[in-house]
Amino acid sequence: MPPRTVKFRAATVAAVLALGATLLAASPQSGAAAAEPAPVTDYCQGQCDDILPPGENGNATLVDILGNKAFGTHPAHSDDQLDRYNGLVAGHAGLTDQKLTDFFNDASFGVPKDQVESVTSPRADVTITRDKASGVPHIKGTTRYGTEFGAGFAAGQDRLWLMDLFRHIGRGELTSFAGGALANQGLEQQFWPQAPYTEADLEAQVDYIRTHEGARGEQAMADAQAYVDGINAYREKSKKGRYFPGEYVLTGKIDAITNIGEIQPFELTDLISIASVVGGQFGGGGGGEVQAALSLLSAQQKYGVAEGTKVWESFRQREDPEAVLTIHDGTSFPYAGKPATARGTALPDAGSVTAEPLIHDRTGSAGTDRKAPVKAPATLRKAQGIYDDGVVPEGSLPGSGSGAQKRGMSNALLVSGKHTASGNPIAVFGPQTGYFAPQLMMLQELQGPGISARGVSFAGVGMYIQMGRGQDYAWSATSAGQDITDTYTIDLCEPDGSAPTKDSTHYLYRGTCTAMETLERTNSWKPTVADSTAKGSYRMQVRRTNYGIVTHRATVGGKPVAYTSLRTTYRHEADSIIGFQMLNDPGYVKDAASFQQAASNIDYAFNWFYADSRTAAYYNSGMNPVRAAGIDPALPVKAERAYEWKGYDPAANTAAYTPFAEHPHSSGQDYYVSWNNKQAKGYASAGFGLGAVHRADLLDDRVAKLVEEGGVTRASLSRAMAQAAVTDLRGEQLLPELLKVIRSRPVTDPELNAAVQQLESWRAAGSQRRESSAGSHAYTYADAVRIMDAWWPKLVEAEFRPGLGDGLYEALTANLATDESPAASHGPSGAHSGSAFQYGWWGFVDKDLRRVLGQPVKGPLAKTYCGNGDPAGCRDALLSSLKQAVAEPATEVYPGDDNCKAGDQWCSDSIVHRPLGGIAQKSVHWQNRPTYQQVVEFPAHR
Repeated sequence: MPPRTVKFRAATVAAVLALGATLLAASPQSGAAAAEPAPVTDYCQGQCDDILPPGENGNATLVDILGNKAFGTHPAHSDDQLDRYNGLVAGHAGLTDQKLTDFFNDASFGVPKDQVESVTSPRADVTITRDKASGVPHIKGTTRYGTEFGAGFAAGQDRLWLMDLFRHIGRGELTSFAGGALANQGLEQQFWPQAPYTEADLEAQVDYIRTHEGARGEQAMADAQAYVDGINAYREKSKKGRYFPGEYVLTGKIDAITNIGEIQPFELTDLISIASVVGGQFGGGGGGEVQAALSLLSAQQKYGVAEGTKVWESFRQREDPEAVLTIHDGTSFPYAGKPATARGTALPDAGSVTAEPLIHDRTGSAGTDRKAPVKAPATLRKAQGIYDDGVVPEGSLPGSGSGAQKRGMSNALLVSGKHTASGNPIAVFGPQTGYFAPQLMMLQELQGPGISARGVSFAGVGMYIQMGRGQDYAWSATSAGQDITDTYTIDLCEPDGSAPTKDSTHYLYRGTCTAMETLERTNSWKPTVADSTAKGSYRMQVRRTNYGIVTHRATVGGKPVAYTSLRTTYRHEADSIIGFQMLNDPGYVKDAASFQQAASNIDYAFNWFYADSRTAAYYNSGMNPVRAAGIDPALPVKAERAYEWKGYDPAANTAAYTPFAEHPHSSGQDYYVSWNNKQAKGYASAGFGLGAVHRADLLDDRVAKLVEEGGVTRASLSRAMAQAAVTDLRGEQLLPELLKVIRSRPVTDPELNAAVQQLESWRAAGSQRRESSAGSHAYTYADAVRIMDAWWPKLVEAEFRPGLGDGLYEALTANLATDESPAASHGPSGAHSGSAFQYGWWGFVDKDLRRVLGQPVKGPLAKTYCGNGDPAGCRDALLSSLKQAVAEPATEVYPGDDNCKAGDQWCSDSIVHRPLGGIAQKSVHWQNRPTYQQVVEFPAHR
């Protein structure tokens, strides 16, 4: 049994026994109405707000879809939060507490009688009340089963098609379900190898929770079953009533005339499958050690082993002393650092690494985008081809597309009561999860025995609120990304004792030649009205070992090996349900300390934030493995018992995990900010990019100033967030240094001087990417923004490539892309996704230029690169790259796509809610901001 579970049981046995006596007493299948629960007191008193664009309603009938395509109409509540969300760009400057609800929903509990739009009672023990303003379901049950059944029924009402998509993505069956579009092929090829399971594996995870987490585990699975029952009740009712999502007709699942066809029933294992997608997108951390090894080898080949390692470590920035921190009071939480003397590291031989093949036996259109449109009935032609580019456009999901190795997003700003006008803590926080129509999450309120919360849950795993508010507290999360995934190097062998090759399918496990397990998915598709992709098929295959999934083959010291990826949460995709159950339980969370204990039961890598009327607090969750002494977690390690995780048992993928006290946590700090930055001193970064300049600086600088001035309000903290959301990090943090180098001598070229003046004016005005007036679709400093967008990738290359050389420069850019502007299409969630400036060479450029300028630098790069350290040479490199940028036309800087004409800067930046169903939404102004966001200030406490 893993130590985390042991610890939980030992610490909370009395609470568990009480839970078993109270919650389990309401038999899940009884269905009998229990006594009306005690009235819930809302201690936020009208000071809790939230927003989730475009709208709550994510289901559309066939008629709705055809109306949207023909006339641009929208189903009720499918887009009524979009304008308020977008309006904050222009409205934040004059924001007051009283005006917050112009841009946010009132997130109070319940629905006033005059605001009730509808009441549904799918069972006698639950009601689903929807409000007129936003259509959010307020679910109130008199039994535990009824409450969760209602949550599932409401999820069916709002996200049935989306949940169906995601259970198929998780199972690696998207193309067979939704069509063979090239983007669909790519998506299942990226997600399924991260969490490949058999049906028995999925069932085992359900059983593990039920049998290893005591009464809470049993209750969690009972809740999950009630939720699934609710989904299925709506599935059956909507099918019989012919108001099911129209996408089932367009993808050939149901006949529009005869109603023949089926929506497959949901099962508990579907929730595990969906959880694997959500966790993989937002709660992973670590991995990428093979690519890191390749860049280290490149550095060693250029400079020699000792000097090359020093250069590589300076770019790796595991512990940058200048990095912005969430816990900034100096408290240290050592984890995953570089050992003084590493043991067991297994670097590949140069040129020997090859990726493990995934796709086999392609037929027809597999691997292509070849179309063969069907002859659609006249009534359906308006919707023909809606999924030709994929049901989830390429790169739209964080963790997919060219940024697949990158995870992150979401931000949080909290100020303790000592520095607020009211004396109560204030929080403005939420997850950035991309922009979709419908959204991946859905808003809901849950009130029932042992549950009292409002907020968001990912569709399909919405038994509990995952981020939101309780009776007198609120909480949210940002992706943490600490290292919970390692790469092991397994020696290959042959069972007959013959010499192995790189293609061998056996490996040495604790001295025994052991067969790799083969997991497969065979998918086939044919054209439909929605997806015209021609008929095709292929087989996906991965090899699973006791050290994880095989990702690469190589040689080490001439001997054939395979590299495997092992994460602690594999086979434990839904164990975090226990932590979420606790967060929803008003009998458990009563203060910051109990919140932190609840968050510690969440296994994925997240930063959790909390605010009530007394305390702001923070906790970093995750199943952090206890590694053997001397292991370097940044590089591949030998798969030998001496180098395994402590207490490692491959049967259930369990190990010893670091205890609560070793996770970064804090209560009552003056303020907290998080934008996927470094958590605390000593907590080593799991990847490249946590250095001297980070997008969290956009928050930290503003919040620190507010705290210094005092009297912080909900409006002033929201303004700080909104200002950061439209600010170009490069302009605010790096342009001053660039201009200082350039202005060290007069710029004699008139065209270049004019460009420099434009950049100076933009910087003086705040470096914002913001419309000249609301709705103008043109930036105030459009030319300066265009110059910066064109210049940045060129200046980085001009600054670093000559010194690093082609090989090392390209290896390092494979570890960390140089840029992620709003207009870039290579970020972690593709173009038009809002999130920007998380991954880039900002910190490298900053440290390098400060060295050139003779300024002090803590944790400098091992060498000075711009102009080889010569200020004049650096200036020449910057001006030469600037001249190239000035000459680049807008049509090349912003090349255009399916949403925008070439050269349209505003549109290129704009947020597009990618349609996951048949309803499209208008583009809105770029904001680097949470998708779901809360603004909370509790004036009272239980």
